[in-house]
Amino acid sequence: MYITIVYVSVKSDKIDAFKQACRRNHENSVHETGNLRFDIIQSVDDPTKFVFYEAYKTKQHAVAHKETPHYLAWRDTVANWMVEPRNGVAYQGVFPQACD
Repeated sequence: MYITIVYVSVKSDKIDAFKQACRRNHENSVHETGNLRFDIIQSVDDPTKFVFYEAYKTKQHAVAHKETPHYLAWRDTVANWMVEPRNGVAYQGVFPQACD
């Protein structure tokens, strides 16, 4: 399992628009081949902070996600809404193990 955790800080006046753009990306991403999870969470203490938990069967599936029309639309839409560039950290899943 190939996991990416992405940390995002959004401008306070763009929170609602960001969430709507993320909804469209999420709704399409969960249907991608190889997608196991695509969670988007928002900090309780600081609503401008978001975390994406993206789990794919393989690194190739994760790479393919970044070539989809819904990801590209999301990326271009939200680029100027972020306080700083998003930070993605790659992980290898240990448990649970991905099923084929």
